[in-house]
Amino acid sequence: MMTNPLLTTADLPNYAAIQPQHVEPALNQVLADNRAAIDQVLSAHTMYTWENLLQPLEELEDRLNKTWSPVSHLNSVQDSDALRIAYNACLPKLSAYYSELGQHQGLYRAYQHIADGPEYAKLDPAQRKVIDNALRDFRLSGIALPPEQQTRYQEIMQELSQLNAKFSENVLDATQGWTRHLTDPALLAGLPESALALARQTAQQRGLEGWLLTLELPSYLPVLNYADDRLLRKELYDAYCTRASEQGANAGQWDNGPVMEQILALRYALAQLLGFHDYTEYSLATKMAESPQKVLAFLNDLADRAKPQAQRELAELGQFAREQFGMNDLQAWDIGYYSEKLRQHRYQLSQEELRPYFPMTRVLPGLFAVAERLFGVTIHPLDGVETWHPDVQVYAIVDALDHPRGRFYLDLYARSHKRGGAWMNGSLGRRFVNNTVRLPAAYLVCNFTPPVGHDPALLTHNEVLTLFHEFGHGLHHLLTTVNYLPVAGIHGVEWDAVELPSQFLENWCWSQEALTLLAGHYQTDEPLPESLYQRMQAARHFQAGMIMLRQLEFALFDFRLHREYRPTQGGKVQELLDDVRRQVAVLIPPIYNRFANAFTHIFSGGYAAGYYSYKWAEVLSADAFSAFEESGIFDAATGTRFRESILQVGGSRPALSNFIEFRGREPRIEPLLRLSGIAV
Repeated sequence: MMTNPLLTTADLPNYAAIQPQHVEPALNQVLADNRAAIDQVLSAHTMYTWENLLQPLEELEDRLNKTWSPVSHLNSVQDSDALRIAYNACLPKLSAYYSELGQHQGLYRAYQHIADGPEYAKLDPAQRKVIDNALRDFRLSGIALPPEQQTRYQEIMQELSQLNAKFSENVLDATQGWTRHLTDPALLAGLPESALALARQTAQQRGLEGWLLTLELPSYLPVLNYADDRLLRKELYDAYCTRASEQGANAGQWDNGPVMEQILALRYALAQLLGFHDYTEYSLATKMAESPQKVLAFLNDLADRAKPQAQRELAELGQFAREQFGMNDLQAWDIGYYSEKLRQHRYQLSQEELRPYFPMTRVLPGLFAVAERLFGVTIHPLDGVETWHPDVQVYAIVDALDHPRGRFYLDLYARSHKRGGAWMNGSLGRRFVNNTVRLPAAYLVCNFTPPVGHDPALLTHNEVLTLFHEFGHGLHHLLTTVNYLPVAGIHGVEWDAVELPSQFLENWCWSQEALTLLAGHYQTDEPLPESLYQRMQAARHFQAGMIMLRQLEFALFDFRLHREYRPTQGGKVQELLDDVRRQVAVLIPPIYNRFANAFTHIFSGGYAAGYYSYKWAEVLSADAFSAFEESGIFDAATGTRFRESILQVGGSRPALSNFIEFRGREPRIEPLLRLSGIAV
């Protein structure tokens, strides 16, 4: 076992050495060791303190994370049949372990002993937050349930972990299970050269002539937005919106319909078991929002504000398509195409026109320069660190005093066997080890169009926003000064506040002063022309109402799905989604659209009854950014306050307290409406 690379004492894994056959033995070893160590810690003392209880437990949790984190990560970025089998075999074991901890009476009594005794008053606020969160989580794990109900809790959690993984696997398989091979260039008319080059490169990599289109977003979106061939747009739209369902080209092959029903039934059973009315109440027990009623009121209020504007925007689009192109029957696969035409007509601007000015070779140093000016940090590449793919880069972040603050992996480009979307995950959390601070590490993952030929990767402005978003998450995790793992970095942060730093950082992508740092033509290094910048600004709120309503549709669907589920009627997933669309959507998708079947955020990504968090946190982020609008976009004092009040404290304090310390008051909704282009 000592040769197992997942049992290393090194901080960062040797990814090249990790093989699927290492996974289950390593996890078995660590779980067995941890169980024995927990028993030893509890039996060795009758009076518990931070030093004799919390510190050794944190060490055990850290060792488990160092074993499992690289496995979970590889499952997302380098999927294979063998790894998938090993990963899925371990999920029930992990679930059983955490259920045992959550229902461990000895552990619970030890934590309660500290909370009720004189030791608690001696702890600093971050340590007390660790204790408080743990006692809350014991209650949410069924510590007070009778034995037979505790057993049922464990069964539910194990089933959910496996079903969540199955949902994600079905989406990945369905996405990769469809391609369109083309040899007639006429069918690709309208596509920008960047999309054509990617399609040619994809075909060549698979030994094909011509062009190969896939359902990966760098391939899919350009077709929907630019392809003149309406039938081609519809073909890709149909394939994409029926992924993992009983509809479409691969109908029934990876159908998530039954998986969703099982997940919803188990979540409802879990909530009921713990004494909650439904899963939304269970979800909110660890979030900022006070009640399901307040969440729904918040979402419905935003929808009421945005819908009139969205209706006007759709009417304008329909009128434009009729008058300019004779299109009288606007369908879902036409919206992106004619929206791009209207954007070009109205503002003489398209995302493709911006792409040459955002080469990754300029954007990435520019992003780092923005972080340096805002937060006093410097970022530089690290050589000699083992990664899972040649495209992955590793960086170190240091503060103004040249003290190291952490490291991060950057995996930027779409490829086969990699989950779609963009995300940040912690690789290591900050903590004390042997009286020194062990620095955090993070994974930052995107799915941009990769470099083609000898040119650098060229990003759309939307992709630049995505990169800034994920980097904001990364800074939240890496700049923490909290040394207790459960509340360091993103750990312990309320889920509906965790998007604050990420959405906040996106605002610099619109600042002319920041754009001078991150935009320059990939061939000439010419800065972004003033006329192009002005057109960007003019088009910033293009279809803002429709964009906001789409996010509110997702959030309302998610929340109502979990609020209204009852076993006697089942999930009624499509029926409820159709009802939400009648309320908030301005264009109803075709009847065969199965968006829910690939909604990984809520069925496998941790956002169940929590997708509203994006909008909730956007209120915080917009209001926080307004402080910079008042003091200066790169005002050092304001940047320092944001770093100290928000980024550094992690989950050691309530998110609302952090915001009030930074802003001097509670958040207001007006900055969100203004920055979103919704009339106040």
